[in-house]
Amino acid sequence: MFTGIVEKTVPVVGVSDGPMFRRLTLATDWTDIAHGESIAVNGCCLTIAELSHGQIGFDVIKETLEKTNLGLLKAGDRVNVERALRVGDRLDGHFVQGHVDGVARLVKTTSNDNEFRLTIAPPPELAKYIVHKGSVSIDGVSLTVAAVNDNGKTFDVALIPTTLKLTTLGDRPENWPFNLETDIVSKHIVAWLEARGV
Repeated sequence: MFTGIVEKTVPVVGVSDGPMFRRLTLATDWTDIAHGESIAVNGCCLTIAELSHGQIGFDVIKETLEKTNLGLLKAGDRVNVERALRVGDRLDGHFVQGHVDGVARLVKTTSNDNEFRLTIAPPPELAKYIVHKGSVSIDGVSLTVAAVNDNGKTFDVALIPTTLKLTTLGDRPENWPFNLETDIVSKHIVAWLEARGV
């Protein structure tokens, strides 16, 4: 379980294919992590498979590569990372599982003196979980939905300067496939209502 409060961005230092996975290696200065722990990488919960000399390696399976943007990563790219939530930690964002629901394309970036806003198109089947002022995780970043447009075809998120500084969101090009995790509360409410024909 995570909060969507990205701790920092780190560079990808290696990508190599194995027989059943792709090894993704990141640089890190964390000294309090261990083999087998979970780390959210661009919002995807991954398990540490290797630790050595300031680097952490993850084995990413085919399904994850196909359903997230992790398959696009190459050496030199930067990713958002967050360590798993510990019992008793302050919950500053919202509950994020690290189970990406799908990719949502960046339609437009709007930047002016007043705000920095992203317009994002979710997969149609996920639009029902996205509500105005609700929570979403975009590439692992906990954000509040600022607007829902065209009956859910797109939604907007507004980014504060701190988010722009500490994450990769402001650097992504148009059509970038953000990893989208919709709010767990919304999913349970909708599932409960649909199961009862409401």
